[in-house]
Amino acid sequence: MSGGDHYFSRFPDAKLKIFTVSESLRKHLYLFKTVTGIFSYNKLDLGTKILIEHMTIPSEPSYLLDLGCGYGPIGIVLGYESPESIIYMIDINSRAVWCARQNVKLNIYNYKKRIFTINGNYFDPIKFKGINFNGIYMNPPMRQGQTEFLKLFEDVDNLLKKNGFFEFVIKRKMGAEAILLKLKKKFPDKNLEIICKRSGYWVIHLQKL
Repeated sequence: MSGGDHYFSRFPDAKLKIFTVSESLRKHLYLFKTVTGIFSYNKLDLGTKILIEHMTIPSEPSYLLDLGCGYGPIGIVLGYESPESIIYMIDINSRAVWCARQNVKLNIYNYKKRIFTINGNYFDPIKFKGINFNGIYMNPPMRQGQTEFLKLFEDVDNLLKKNGFFEFVIKRKMGAEAILLKLKKKFPDKNLEIICKRSGYWVIHLQKL
């Protein structure tokens, strides 16, 4: 596989093929357009599904971020379940961003002026925009390594509102225990807990106090 074929590349060079994925999430049926060259294009991956089924969705209108959104399932479920919230969705992969935009239109009727899909690397597109979030959600690309993922926490605190949270899913055999220990040392004053363990995946909640 060449570098351009990685789903975390900005411009994948895999031959383009379009697919449709249907999935029932939190008792609602969604349809997603997907293409080759993006993460898990032929079916919703289990880690993302577990995160969606167990993630915390604020009851009040909020600012929410789907980081590394892929074709958009997390952000779209947030947009459906929290119809007055402002949703940002960011991914470095241009094909994924195109799919996410199509899928927002396909699944959310009132998406205009409240759901924003952006092409960019992690927090880079928004960290100097003065936007703060009530919730940030992520299924991180752990094949890039723990160090890359842990670097994100240098910005998380500045991007969360008071009592805001960061929820993410990690496979246990990809280092969930080690990451949890490192985060407990780095953030001893934060509320850090495992909210779900299922099928080898851990959903972890880090709350800003």
